[in-house]
Amino acid sequence: MNALKQRLADCRPLAETLCNALRTETAKLGFGTNDLPAADAGTAAYRLESDPASGSESLLGEWHDRHGYRIGMLLFHGDGSFFAEHDIAKPHPTDPSLFVEAIEAWGRDNQLCCEPRLLSMIEDADQPTD
Repeated sequence: MNALKQRLADCRPLAETLCNALRTETAKLGFGTNDLPAADAGTAAYRLESDPASGSESLLGEWHDRHGYRIGMLLFHGDGSFFAEHDIAKPHPTDPSLFVEAIEAWGRDNQLCCEPRLLSMIEDADQPTD
């Protein structure tokens, strides 16, 4: 088995856990299952690359839209740390003052954190303010 296939097999359970965390966090915001692309570990394109900080080999999986733009990623470092994100780029479904840029998950070993990356909506310049 080559190095990429071995690393992918080793990281597969964690990749599935990360994708589930991204989907769960997205649903908690109030998005429906058809409102945005689903993060699926099996549909990411994977490659090995050198981590510029440590020099160790990292596994990177990316999702791309139909135009080839990256819309999400899974990253597994050799030290056991990991990071995932999936672009949302939509207004918050229940809070009109917020824009959901992405959902992020990160951690190390058995510790996992996940949260949305939110931005304040800008007011329309044509609208009078009180």
